[in-house]
Amino acid sequence: MSSKVMSSEVSSQLFLEPERYELKAAPVYRFDLDRRDFFKFLGAGLLVVSALKHAGAVQESGGARRRGADDSVPKEIDAWLHIGEDGTVTVYTGKVEVGQNIRTSLSQAVAEELHVPIDKIELVMGDTQLTPFDMGTFGSRTTPTMNLQLRKVAASARDLLIGLAATQWQTDPAHLVASDAKVTDAQTNRSVEYAALLKGQQLTQTLPAEDPLIPAANWRVAGQSAHKVDGRDFVTGRHRYPSDQTLPDMLHGKLLRPPSFGATLLSLDSQKAEQMGAVVVRDGNFVGVAAPSVALASSAVAAIHAEWKSDPQPSRKDLFDSLKKDTTEGKDPSGDGDSYETGSVDKALASADHHLQQTYTVSYIAHVPLEPRAALAKWDGDKVTVWTGTQRPFGVRGQLAEAFRIPEEKVRVLMPDTGSGYGGKHTGETAIEAARLARAAKRPVKVVWTREEEFTWAYFRPAGVIDVKSGVAADGAITAWEFHNYNSGSAGIRTYYEIPNQRIMFHEANSPLRQGSYRALAATANHFARESHMDELAHTLKLDPLEFRLKNLKNERLRAVFQAAAKRFGWGASKSTPGQGFGMGGGYEKLGNIATFAEVNVDGKSGEVKVVRVVSAFECGAIVNPDNLRSQIEGSNIQGLGGALFEAIEFENGKILNGRLSRYRVPRFSDVPALDTVLLDRKDLPSAGAGECPMIGMAPAIANAIFDATARRLRSLPLVPNGLKLS
Repeated sequence: MSSKVMSSEVSSQLFLEPERYELKAAPVYRFDLDRRDFFKFLGAGLLVVSALKHAGAVQESGGARRRGADDSVPKEIDAWLHIGEDGTVTVYTGKVEVGQNIRTSLSQAVAEELHVPIDKIELVMGDTQLTPFDMGTFGSRTTPTMNLQLRKVAASARDLLIGLAATQWQTDPAHLVASDAKVTDAQTNRSVEYAALLKGQQLTQTLPAEDPLIPAANWRVAGQSAHKVDGRDFVTGRHRYPSDQTLPDMLHGKLLRPPSFGATLLSLDSQKAEQMGAVVVRDGNFVGVAAPSVALASSAVAAIHAEWKSDPQPSRKDLFDSLKKDTTEGKDPSGDGDSYETGSVDKALASADHHLQQTYTVSYIAHVPLEPRAALAKWDGDKVTVWTGTQRPFGVRGQLAEAFRIPEEKVRVLMPDTGSGYGGKHTGETAIEAARLARAAKRPVKVVWTREEEFTWAYFRPAGVIDVKSGVAADGAITAWEFHNYNSGSAGIRTYYEIPNQRIMFHEANSPLRQGSYRALAATANHFARESHMDELAHTLKLDPLEFRLKNLKNERLRAVFQAAAKRFGWGASKSTPGQGFGMGGGYEKLGNIATFAEVNVDGKSGEVKVVRVVSAFECGAIVNPDNLRSQIEGSNIQGLGGALFEAIEFENGKILNGRLSRYRVPRFSDVPALDTVLLDRKDLPSAGAGECPMIGMAPAIANAIFDATARRLRSLPLVPNGLKLS
């Protein structure tokens, strides 16, 4: 990979990729409060509402705990870490746990550098009142940023404790060793526990500009497969997810949803609902009820009579044509840029020995988190506290402040460890719904979306159209590459193959559906198109697909994963049964490198496609927790099966047609192939994240394997929503 591509990838992490459409969208709710109610609620006096932070701010983490809304990274140790009198080490981070197990990996980081047992560490995560500001938990940024930050904090605290002991004993700090939560004098063998040294005092010192960290080669806690922190609570049901939260005197909330997207409320009759004993709230197009039970709240919503006005909207059958025709050509704020060009593409295409031009498409798909969106809100005077499942607690705090027109300091958001997000829980509509109902009811209110609401009113992974045109020399060297992505996004859009003449463009379009972040963003779409095209070129030239890739690939890290996966897979072996096919896909995204090889079997009579075996080789620098990393890769591959084979949102005229699990196909246990994962541990490189990159190789590997089995080239995701039509 060229240094330009590497630089672009790193810099893009400091901005928000364009496919995070949900962060640029207009507020879902903005309440028009009656002036008398407004001041009755807030009290007299001057109201100063804080301006919301720009969604594209470069600062990922900052704003010290207990220090207001400052966005600078806290320099004091106590903003991040506190050692209690009982020896418990409390660590504060704005990152959140949504099933990726960063609670464990971050605990390992602290345990490694502070030299304390991991079971002595407690993480406070995603509490906007207690933790430093954080942009959000997305983009595979926790390991390369927060893991590193907490290592620095822990190392500084360790050195400070050694210094305190040296002062107390009037000895040279070089004679002292920190281990097992205590400092020991190697010469006299005397020791003191960290807690006894501090006696409950805060570590208020400033972090040093540079603090040498323990090299990965010398790790003892990090680099090992530590058990999941609080794992027993999850398997026994003791853990309380956002949807499990309760408060005394709590009510349950339900929303009246319009019949189609963008519908306007014309009239409302809520008399029957009110007679049931429910609190009914209408605020613009917002209509909801709060009642003592979920059943009563549901019945009350059903009893409301509403009339709506809906406008005609596009349907799925027109999707791909409309995306190409209805472009906005807005400026792409990501590091990849809305346009990248080098060399002379037109001249290189004209002189190439072989040419290929193809179009690839990607459908909208839903996140389908195990736990639907949920929020519990409670007002205390003019202050609101919300417990909700979100990947962006501080972002949701800002949305609540904007919706109710109050300062952010009046809003507290807490994020209990949540049942998955996959990029779909960045916005705070559920929190706002619960808070609006709680304010009207003057009691705590919990709102838990139904599965149908989750499928319909959340945002989707963007659909897209990708046009690829290429030119190749007779010896197999790619000489020209033109790549246009419409709507889905620019994550992973730049090629990692060595091609002298390139034209790569992202075209933003007007989407008929609400769309936004999804695991790996548009890297899945862009890698599907690129790796499928590479396979098509290889077959056009009658070259082995692996040989062709390696011929045009100079980056050693990517070459290493392709070679490792090929070796484990047994690439080059002959087929043993009819309908058997082998394929590969891979690439580079979010500082990780992946190569995925798939074996499929296609039933010649029924057209059923079965993914039999998947081998993935992954490298993301120094590995923090091998078992957890393997889980991330295998989880990505299983989730990627759905988008590759059968997941797609069906819609018509503003309505979702398959908004329930009985109609929307997700991977089942019977779909899961044999998974074999090869981990390449590069202790000489910084650790990177693994939540997103592993998925990008799955769809092209399956598509290329289907071609190998049937000679049928499939260029649209999902590949076989109804099986493969062979006739």
